[in-house]
Amino acid sequence: MAALIALVVILVFALIVAAKTIRIIPQARAGVVERLGRYSRTLDPGLTIVLPFIDRVKPLIDLREQVVSFPPNGVITEDNVTVNIDTVLYFTITDPKSASYEVANPLQAIEQLTVTTLRNVIGGLTLEQSLTSRDQINTQLRIVLDEATGKWGIRINRVELKAVDPPGGIQEAMEKQMRAERDRRAAILTAEGSKQSQILDAEGEKQAAVLRAEGAKTAAILRAEGEASAIATVFDAIHRGDPDPKLLSYQYLQMLPRLAEGNANKVWVIPTEFTAALSGLSSAFRGEGEESQQRPQQPPQPPRAIS
Repeated sequence: MAALIALVVILVFALIVAAKTIRIIPQARAGVVERLGRYSRTLDPGLTIVLPFIDRVKPLIDLREQVVSFPPNGVITEDNVTVNIDTVLYFTITDPKSASYEVANPLQAIEQLTVTTLRNVIGGLTLEQSLTSRDQINTQLRIVLDEATGKWGIRINRVELKAVDPPGGIQEAMEKQMRAERDRRAAILTAEGSKQSQILDAEGEKQAAVLRAEGAKTAAILRAEGEASAIATVFDAIHRGDPDPKLLSYQYLQMLPRLAEGNANKVWVIPTEFTAALSGLSSAFRGEGEESQQRPQQPPQPPRAIS
């Protein structure tokens, strides 16, 4: 019975020794080994063996990028306006030994360093600059924090200002200013639109007037060319027909009544050529009468009987 108890005790002790001797380090983790209270080595991911009861493995350190958000902190700007700023920090532990022995509480140290650096940076900027220069502020914070945390084995990857909240009265005044600025821009855009509209209307009227004038010019030219062609055609026809003076006098007398047509013709002046045409026409009629008298008259024929 005693031998059995001793065997069980030996097995339990062997299991404990084996658990303290064989350690498995997960991926993206690191373990710091202290031998008799002093730093011995850093354990990499994988299977490793340590001396039981002599080596002590401290809690594993996460080597992945970590994100920490700090609560809002009041910061005074250059123009004496207190703003509350929320910051988000992204960091990575690059040296487990320094992170374990160079600083007692890394997160608290980074938070306090971030607050002091942020006050120094924002203190040299106005409220408007603080609201519009976030990239510049982030870059300055990252550079200062990276230099300070380098000896702690921590690399600052990025710093972001999550929110910049001015006091309520300042926000209301900024909103009023923004509305006034938008109203001013809207008025300017409306005036510019009206101006452009008037300019376009004037240009359209100008082009329309030019086109109408060109159309009237072209129409007048075409009418004149048509009338000239008609006159030339009539003139050629008359000359080809070789009219005698009697026909010309008759045509002239037919055109005289047309000259008197129209409401504007109150007085009709007989041209001097009228008498010449009338005398020519009368002489023509006299000549025809004489010719008819000189012709021999044929005797009348007796009427035919109709059956």
